[in-house]
Amino acid sequence: MEKETFGGMVAALRREKGMTQAELAEKMGVTDKAVSKWERDLSFPDVNTLPKLAELFGVTVDELLRAKAEGKGKKPVGRTAVLVDLALKGVALAMGVAVAVLSVLREIETGPALSMLGIGLACLALAQLTKEEKDG
Repeated sequence: MEKETFGGMVAALRREKGMTQAELAEKMGVTDKAVSKWERDLSFPDVNTLPKLAELFGVTVDELLRAKAEGKGKKPVGRTAVLVDLALKGVALAMGVAVAVLSVLREIETGPALSMLGIGLACLALAQLTKEEKDG
């Protein structure tokens, strides 16, 4: 199943399971308005809820996030892709700034600092990989 946007994918999977927006919202612990916004690509569910959403639909998170344009060889750069890229880069920046500030204040030890920097680097690597995948 390939849909043009993340919202289209959510709507199609929800209908496939015979659920209303209200039923999906109840299972996800959100309002039906939130589900409506997801399906219209006006907002995106919290990253921490994606595994639960994928489980409800019987797909992997990767499949859920792999919304593609039908019949086109090149993947569109939609709002979701831009938001994911921005979120990954934001996490990387936040980790770097946090380590710098906490180091100056002498409030962080080496182990946790390296872990935080590792998370930041992993986010940057993911952002780069997704960019290369879109471009290539």
